[in-house]
Amino acid sequence: MLLKALRLVLGNTIVAADYLTRPRKLRRDAASQQRVDAAAAKLTLYQFRACPFCVKTRRVLHRLNVPVALRDAKNNAAHRDELLQGGGKIQVPCLRIEQDGKVQWLYESKAIRGYLEQHFAA
Repeated sequence: MLLKALRLVLGNTIVAADYLTRPRKLRRDAASQQRVDAAAAKLTLYQFRACPFCVKTRRVLHRLNVPVALRDAKNNAAHRDELLQGGGKIQVPCLRIEQDGKVQWLYESKAIRGYLEQHFAA
């Protein structure tokens, strides 16, 4: 019980700190942003709201101005099952990438951040 309360407090502290220190969004011209939006439509991030690694990944998404669909794999059983069935394990963050009719499941926040930087940085 005490551990659960501590986890809840720490999780909310992490989320609040993220909100208060969130980086500025990258500004692009309208045509470039439309291309980013189209590419982002093929991405889905499976995450837990208060997971520190998920927070780091969402910060990169915010900074790069990439509107990726977020799936709560902790509180939504359907999303959790999608992650398990598609990726093979329940580990977050996990970026689902649809490309050329194939689906890739990219785990590890560092790898996800690298992918995002490579594909969406100015």
